[in-house]
Amino acid sequence: MTEEAKRARLAGLYVVLDPDVTGDRDIIQVAREAMAGGATVLQLRDKRHDKGRQLELARALQRVAAEGHALFFVNDHVDVALLLAGPDGIGVHLGQKDIPVAEARRILPRNVLVGASTNNVAEALRAKADGADYVSVGCLYPTRTKGDTRPATLDMLRAVKQAAGLPVCAIGGVNEGNIAEVASAGADMASVIRAVCAAPDVGAAARLLASRFRQGREGAS
Repeated sequence: MTEEAKRARLAGLYVVLDPDVTGDRDIIQVAREAMAGGATVLQLRDKRHDKGRQLELARALQRVAAEGHALFFVNDHVDVALLLAGPDGIGVHLGQKDIPVAEARRILPRNVLVGASTNNVAEALRAKADGADYVSVGCLYPTRTKGDTRPATLDMLRAVKQAAGLPVCAIGGVNEGNIAEVASAGADMASVIRAVCAAPDVGAAARLLASRFRQGREGAS
């Protein structure tokens, strides 16, 4: 698959799978149910397990994502992405305090997608220049998942989208009540954690979120 074709798939509901949120539920099953509900991108965000277990989980989720025709990313860990680079596809999402995008690009194959967390236009343009395939913009709404976030606005999301010319993912507190407005503001993807992973019915939650995101995008076009 070409780079352009992969970037074209950076759209829709982006579900971040976090063992601290999924709890005792099987994270693989959560991933399957999220995709059945309409998730098009999955990410493993694991602050709980050691690197060996993270690699094991990432490998399993990579296979599941490929079966469901979804893109799969690991959070933070360039080494895990490098180990999993291959025909099933892999990506890595990097924060401002992680290995810089430019350094990741030095060691990763070109077919490994790289996403970058940003908070403003300058950070987004830097990420693009360094080789990012998409940027996220946030934190847009209050969230319990991360305590060190910086606030962002829908106006900033619009500005980043216009300036960077890359797929943009809305992050931070996105839920069923606000996902349509981030889509209307121009987000190509909307990242959720608790809104899906903590839902009593994962598939139903993903289905509702994906539907409202599509409605927001249609209203913006």
